[in-house]
Amino acid sequence: MTALLAQPRIRLGTFPTPLQAAPRLSDAVGLEVWLKRDDLTGFGLGGNKVRGLEFLLADARRRGCDHLVTGGGPGSNWAMLAALGARTLGMESLLVCYGDPVPPVGNMALATMIGAEVRFTGDPDRTTVDSTIEACTAELRGAGRTPYPLGRGGATAVGALGYLSASLELTAELAERALAPAQLWLATGSCGTQAGLFAGAGWLRPGYEVVGVSVSRPVAECVMRVGDVAAAAAELVGLPRPSGTPTVRGGHLGPGYGKRSPDGDAAADLVARTEGVFLDPIFGAKAMAGLLAAARAGDVTGPVVFLVTGGAPTLFTTP
Repeated sequence: MTALLAQPRIRLGTFPTPLQAAPRLSDAVGLEVWLKRDDLTGFGLGGNKVRGLEFLLADARRRGCDHLVTGGGPGSNWAMLAALGARTLGMESLLVCYGDPVPPVGNMALATMIGAEVRFTGDPDRTTVDSTIEACTAELRGAGRTPYPLGRGGATAVGALGYLSASLELTAELAERALAPAQLWLATGSCGTQAGLFAGAGWLRPGYEVVGVSVSRPVAECVMRVGDVAAAAAELVGLPRPSGTPTVRGGHLGPGYGKRSPDGDAAADLVARTEGVFLDPIFGAKAMAGLLAAARAGDVTGPVVFLVTGGAPTLFTTP
C-alpha cells in the first residue's frame, strides 16, 4: 500500500464518488443492484478515465514531457479527457483519430475547444491509431519536443493504478454499508479499468468477482489484456501477481464498437427511468445489458455493484 501511495499522482477528480443503492432498478430486474457513480468524477464531464489520468499525467510531468500524444475514435471520451488534463498542466496535445475527418461535435468539439490538434488516419481500422501515434511521436521528437505517447484508453500499468487505487475506495464504502456484493460489473474496452480492479481484488480480497462485459474486443483478447496489465500494475507497486483468470463476458457488442445496440438502448432506458442515471450507449449501456441478461438467465446473484463509467458527450452523438 505504501508503494501505491508513493506513486506520482496529480489530483484531477473529486473522490470518493458515490456508491448508491438502486432500489427501483433492483425491483425491476429482481436483483439487488448498487451503482458506483464514476460518471461523477468531477473533471471535465466526468468518467472513469479521470482516475488513470491522475497517474499518467503525473508520470508525464515527472519525465519533463511537454506534449501528450494519444488517440481513439472521433467521439473518444478518453482522448478528450486526456487532452483536457494535459492542458491543465500546460502541455500541448495531439489526438489521432481513425477514419476520415468529421465535423467537430461531442467530444471532438470539446477537444478542439481546448486547443488539441487532431489528425485523422484516413483508415477506418482502429489499429491505425497506434502506428500513427508512433509516427507523430517521432515527428515531435525530431522537432525538439518531449512527447508522452499513450495508446488508446491509456491501458498501461501506470494507467491501471487509477482503479487499483479505486479498489481501496470501494472497499471502504462497502464496509461502511456492511455490504458484501457477489460481483462488480463494468464495461471492458481497452481493458485498463478492469485490469486495475482485477489487481485490486487480488490484493484486497474483497469477496466480489470483477465481471467485464466486452464492448470492443474479442473476449479472449480482453482476458489476456486484463491479465497482463493487471500483473504489470501489481508489479509496479510491489504487489503479488493476481491469481486466476479475469472474467469477461461477450455477446453485447451489437452492430460494432462505437455503435448503439438495441439491448443496450433498452438497458439504458430502464436505468434512466428507474434511477435517473444516464448510461452512455458505447460502454455503460452495453455492460448493463450484459448484467440484465445474466439476471434474466438466473446466472447472477445479488447484491451486485455496477460501475457507471460516464461518457456523457456520446449520448448526443452516437448513431
